[in-house]
Amino acid sequence: MDVLIHNTGWIEVVCGPMFSGKSEEVIRRLRRAIIARKRVQVFKPEIDDRYASDEIVSHADARLGAIVVKDATGILTQLDWRTQVVGVDEANFMGPELVRVANQLADAGKQVIIAGLDTDYLGRPFPPIPDLLTMAESITKTLAICMRCGNPAKHTQRLVDSEDLIVVGAAGMYEARCRRCFEPGVPKQEVLPFLRYPLRDPGPG
Repeated sequence: MDVLIHNTGWIEVVCGPMFSGKSEEVIRRLRRAIIARKRVQVFKPEIDDRYASDEIVSHADARLGAIVVKDATGILTQLDWRTQVVGVDEANFMGPELVRVANQLADAGKQVIIAGLDTDYLGRPFPPIPDLLTMAESITKTLAICMRCGNPAKHTQRLVDSEDLIVVGAAGMYEARCRRCFEPGVPKQEVLPFLRYPLRDPGPG
């Protein structure tokens, strides 16, 4: 009697603030899968074109080729179902459907590796990461270094004046902050004296 052995899939989530090495960790895991001769596909949202249009890129410039999709449903339309490992970077830009898609992939026996911000610029949970954390078999929380005091940082501090939830940017627009130094929204000391009002020339003397 033949015994059918079904592959077991699972979800891995790497979350944390900007500049904490999330993309670098996902790239490391995906490269290990490639070395192990597994079929790998990597996806990224089209809104994220900061460093490259067809690669996921860490702030340390680690790179891996990726398929660009508009949202999470695009993963299913672009997926080769022979693929064994699916990587998703910048999951916080993929929309709430990523929860359903990730579970569908894992149920189909695929290893799903996802990276994204777990909190937004106000310090609130950043969908769909919170829901993915409850579904995941493996969770890795990465920390950055606070740009103010050097302590471990779990927050992403926005430095530009905008109330939009999604403002794509990197260094100069955001920095990592610890719990004590984080100011939800935009730091007042950045906005008021430097962004909204020109500096006056004190003149001679």
